[in-house]
Formats: sequence, C-alpha cells, structure tokens
Amino acid sequence: MLRRELLRRIENGDLTGTRLAQQTGFRQAHISNFLNRKRALSLEGLDKVLAAQGLTVDQILPVAVEAASQNAGATESASQEEIAMVPIVSPSAAAEAAEIKAAEVIEAMPVAAARLSENRARPGRRSAGWRRFVALRLDAQQAAAMEPMLGSGTIAVLDRHYNSLAPYRAHLPTLYAVRGSAGLLLRYVEFDDARLILRPLAADCAVQLVPIAPNELPSDYIVGRVCLLIHDL
Repeated sequence: MLRRELLRRIENGDLTGTRLAQQTGFRQAHISNFLNRKRALSLEGLDKVLAAQGLTVDQILPVAVEAASQNAGATESASQEEIAMVPIVSPSAAAEAAEIKAAEVIEAMPVAAARLSENRARPGRRSAGWRRFVALRLDAQQAAAMEPMLGSGTIAVLDRHYNSLAPYRAHLPTLYAVRGSAGLLLRYVEFDDARLILRPLAADCAVQLVPIAPNELPSDYIVGRVCLLIHDL
C-alpha cells in the first residue's frame, strides 16, 4: 500500500520525509505521523501524496483485470476495476459512528468496488442509515479467539448493513462483529434464550454470552458481517 511504498523509497534514498512534506504542503510532523501509523491522511491528502510521487492506486494495490475478446482473432483488452476507498477505523468508531469523520480514519484502503457491491444487505434498525463499509486492522489480542482464520495485522472489512442472524451462506457459519462487554468482538454468533452466544474458533478461548436488554433486538448488538479478510498488507 501507499505507506509501504513511501517507506521503500525512503529506505532506498529516493525520498525523505522533509521532501515529501514540501511536495504536498503538509507539515513534516504530519508526514512523520502518517509514516509511523500514528495518524491517517484524508482521501484528499492521499490524493496529494499520490500526485506528488507520480503514483496511481493501481501501482500500490494490484487490481484484477478482465480480458475480453470481441470475436475470433480480436486483440484482448483489459480494463481496471473501479476502486472504492474503505476507511480503516478503531473498533469504537466501527461500533458507534454512523458517519466516519476524517479524524477517525486511520488509513484508507483501496478495494475493488465490485467486491463490495456484490454483498447482500440485511440492515437492522440501528444501522440502516450508517456508512456501510468500514475496516479494522486487528492486533494479536483481537484476533486470538478466531485463530487461525484471523491473525495479528489482518484487515477485516465489515458490512454494517448486514445485521441479521440469518446465515449469509447456507450451511456455513457467518463471522460477525458484535458489541460485547469487552468491546467489539469478532465471533460466530447464535441466539438463544434472550442472549447472543459468541463462539470462538480457537479451542482455548471461552464462549461468551451477551444478554439482550429489554426493548432491544439481537441486530442492535451486531455491528456487521465480516465480508472480506485481507491478511497480507
């Protein structure tokens, strides 16, 4: 991704933080915080950095291309997929923020728009009007209960318009992000006896129970369905 490419250029001696700050008009401290994962750039800021370094989105994230042949012997052509920027945010922002403000964006991640649009929605009453897709970068503690599916550094994209306990795919468990007493948890989820049953994948992690408060629904506790996992960014 962009940060990795910038750090590579700095390590190779082709770029410095001072020079990048001069090219973009940002303060050097702002650039340093971005490179050290202490601060995010807005989408406009990312555009400035890309332009300053002569980069495009497809150069920092490979995207699928589709070859099309019009008739026999025709030359194959390839078209890049449209890219959507998904904000990587904190667990609290993912769970509680209907709209994601620029200050809440840790990083913006390019994802093929078609990969997002193919997801079916079943929104609950709480999040029907919320920004639909957000992402989390998991640390070791957050990922531990769902190892080996999840690991430290895994990015989990959440569809916050799927808050139903109806299985997304028949006969396959659905991974959800759920509000619990310990914060936002990624688990398989069942509902029984007025409580959510949060089941881990790791054998050494305990099942957790989340009681449903009066006048609330199970969907009020489900932040969204994990619709995409990215393990190597």
